[in-house]
Amino acid sequence: MAYCRRRGLFDNFFDHRNSLIIQYKNGDISKREFLEGNFDFVEQMNVKPFSQIDSYEKGMYNYQYYNVLAKYYTMLAKDMKREGQSDKYYTYYLNEGNYYYREKDRATLQLLRFLDFKNIEAYFIKVESKFLKDKLYEIVLKDYEYAIFHSKSKWLLEILRKEGIFIEGKKVSLIDEYINETY
Repeated sequence: MAYCRRRGLFDNFFDHRNSLIIQYKNGDISKREFLEGNFDFVEQMNVKPFSQIDSYEKGMYNYQYYNVLAKYYTMLAKDMKREGQSDKYYTYYLNEGNYYYREKDRATLQLLRFLDFKNIEAYFIKVESKFLKDKLYEIVLKDYEYAIFHSKSKWLLEILRKEGIFIEGKKVSLIDEYINETY
């Protein structure tokens, strides 16, 4: 952690995030390993989300923080169900995942507001999952590399439409392989 502080929180955060993205894109790690690597790094950093978003970096960190925890706990819930574990643990992990997904959507809105909804587009994406069909949409921050967010939130969708950045219709996700890979 001392190295993280010396180099800078955001330098380390973005370097690690980009490294995992590249490893995943190259096929060096699975989606599960990608999620676990992100979770372990966020835990190791031991930095809680920022209450004020006054930079892209803080907004991206908050999104990533909540997204990582949401996906990790949802993955654990799926593991519990698949392994026939107690419903108590399945419910606990699922509730944790859902909580962090809600926080992720709030963090997304904070960042979009900070960016004044400029140079951003959103649209529904084509998915293989029946559960996500006609629900999952992508938000792309066009001025930033690897700044692609996803949500199912109806309230956030309404804000995107009101701001005029939501494009009706469906597109293939910019990270289609990742979106459609199970874990």
